Amino acid sequence: MSHKAVKSSRPTLSPSPAVEVRAAPHRSEVMPRKKIDLGEIEYLRILDEHGEVDEALEPKIDGDELLRIYRAMVLTRKLDIRMLTMQRQGEMGTFAPGIGQEATQIGQIYPLGKDDWFSPSYRCFGAQLWRGWTIEGLMLLWDGFFEGFEIPQGVHDLPFSIVVGSHVPVAVGVAMGIKNRGGDAVMLTNFGDGAMSQGSVNEAFNFASVYKAPIVFVCENNGYAISVPVEKQAGISELARRGPGFGIRSMRADGNDVLAMIVATTEAVQRARAGDGPSLIEAVTYRMSLHTTADDPKVYRRDEEVEQWQAKCPIARFEKYLMNKGLLDPQAIGRLGDECEQEVLEARTRFRERAKARPREVFEMMYEELPPELDQQRREYLAKLDRKGVQ
Repeated sequence: MSHKAVKSSRPTLSPSPAVEVRAAPHRSEVMPRKKIDLGEIEYLRILDEHGEVDEALEPKIDGDELLRIYRAMVLTRKLDIRMLTMQRQGEMGTFAPGIGQEATQIGQIYPLGKDDWFSPSYRCFGAQLWRGWTIEGLMLLWDGFFEGFEIPQGVHDLPFSIVVGSHVPVAVGVAMGIKNRGGDAVMLTNFGDGAMSQGSVNEAFNFASVYKAPIVFVCENNGYAISVPVEKQAGISELARRGPGFGIRSMRADGNDVLAMIVATTEAVQRARAGDGPSLIEAVTYRMSLHTTADDPKVYRRDEEVEQWQAKCPIARFEKYLMNKGLLDPQAIGRLGDECEQEVLEARTRFRERAKARPREVFEMMYEELPPELDQQRREYLAKLDRKGVQ
């Protein structure tokens, strides 16, 4: 890229040759044709934490689209906060909040068209909503109802994976299917920094590189694999440096800068669509909340560290940018926040109407014909429900 990118503080390795950036047909042009310089892996930042933009790198996105991106980020956070409250009140199962990673989520998914594919990890509310999943559907999913896993009609997504990194080889398989059928669709898959230590993920990198699979790998480096900081699980702090070892074009992007994420992912998607194989983007971000609702981050990280990253909040940063462009003012920010909160509350009502326990279905999801021992257990179980008057 001929981006004047912020360089990482340590020596890095190589990204890629010339690509033409192409947005999805129904969206604004993201950026003009640029050359990508061979050499060090760059760290791309376009919008700093004060809302100041590098105009030479700023993508061409119209005002309505910028506001749509902003609203998606706000809605993502409102959903996270509301579900956290619901979980603490016993109304939701264990889940993984994404507070602080909204720019990473929305920025990486923005360049995908409706025919492209997405294979998410478990911290992806915002990306899934953008792709067409419903709020109440995600609530059902995390409350343990199997119908919450149902992929919306016309959405080319895979269900998310709880097992760290297990979905990445599957995503490569889908990408190879796209290639073998001769389509120009692209697969994008994301995962955390901890997944970079999984053998299956590295095998997926190697296979994708050898066969030039049309896939974009996004490593959301939020600083911790549950409680393990990056420096204790990797000998390098710039995880993107691993990509060139597999022959994968790689770069780092400021994961709290939604514009940088859009530009980085757009270029990677275009490379894949043109038949130039996989790319790896390391999105440098921070998990400002819990790993999951079963976690207590105060045990392994300092409050001062969290406060430093709160000052880099992706939503606050984007708000400043939009205000500088005359697209937002404090009243509009408050109004839009209220609208998103109301949207989540209305979805919660629909969720509550559907989230009815069905204990009599427990034995019905595994076998077409129950083995004798399970059939005996089923009859005893149903008899117990009958005695208690449970329907």
